[in-house]
Amino acid sequence: MSSTWGKNIKISIFGESHGVAIGVVIDGLPAGEKLDLEELQFQMSRRAPGNDATATPRKEQDLPEICAGILSGTTTGAPLCAVIENTNTRPVDYDKLSRLPRPGHADYTGAVRYNGYNDVRGGGHFSGRLTAPLTFAGAVCKQILARRGVTVGGHILSIGNVFDHPFDPMKITAQKLGQLSRQYFSLQNDLCEEAMRKAVRDAEEAQDSVGGMVEIAVVGVPAGIGTPMFYGVENVLSSIVYGVPAVKGVEFGAGFNVARMRGSECNDPFTVRDDKVVTTKNTSGGILGGITTGMPIIMRAAIKPTPSISQKQQTVDLREHRDAMLTVGGRHDPCIVPRALPAIEAATAVGIADLMADAGKL
Repeated sequence: MSSTWGKNIKISIFGESHGVAIGVVIDGLPAGEKLDLEELQFQMSRRAPGNDATATPRKEQDLPEICAGILSGTTTGAPLCAVIENTNTRPVDYDKLSRLPRPGHADYTGAVRYNGYNDVRGGGHFSGRLTAPLTFAGAVCKQILARRGVTVGGHILSIGNVFDHPFDPMKITAQKLGQLSRQYFSLQNDLCEEAMRKAVRDAEEAQDSVGGMVEIAVVGVPAGIGTPMFYGVENVLSSIVYGVPAVKGVEFGAGFNVARMRGSECNDPFTVRDDKVVTTKNTSGGILGGITTGMPIIMRAAIKPTPSISQKQQTVDLREHRDAMLTVGGRHDPCIVPRALPAIEAATAVGIADLMADAGKL
């Protein structure tokens, strides 16, 4: 399995949803970086299960034990390793899934790819549970980036057909992103929270689930980060964000809306302000030719509905090679969007750290 990512800041994620533990090794971090362990734990708690009505009732503390790479709270330059124990597992819930693959899950594709040896308990290594160590890695990178004047944050843009206010691409501040990163249900317009929660409740009552979108912004990244073609900012961020299993689409700036624009609408005119080159709009989302412009980076990710639902669904019996019906048991999120947000923020932070290290700015 390819569970290692990165060119300069490298992460390797290990473990399974219902195994003994999960974790991450982070290589390439600069030495001498003081880490706020309480802040790391807080960011982990935003993603942890069992903390909200929109989430799975499976309760995990997600307490990372740092095994290497830190001394007296400071990075040593050696690979940093953190392990998170799985304390609330129910493997019996998944006994039948090795023969009856769940629609929307990787049970079937994993069985084909790994000759039936894949761990299906809770999705095994394909599970969203593996975003916990990713969130830890991103929380570490967030602290390091903050010392370089870079802030990563985001909010729930939509759940179902209920939408929050999108970011103003010209007026995003580090303070605002910091505030959003202190919330579990991160919104710009708090008035839409109840409608979003109702959309989740309605789906759950129908034995179903609901998806949505998150919007991420990064401020403080200087112009000139990234390279054209295959190591551009969009390439790098997309590649790690797609490591969050529920992500099915990523867009930057105006995204797919550019297909309906003319060049005069899409182009961002340049101007000089306070002796600095800036753009008067930010349709590009802070990226041109794969390289940062110095304007805020804007990215959105589409999150699919949780595929484990209580409705009876059609599948196949892999042993008997015939059609079959399946009712999925276990404990599952009726909506993964609020918990996906900190994981995607984290993935973005790791990606930005990798890009800045490549440019000698970390």
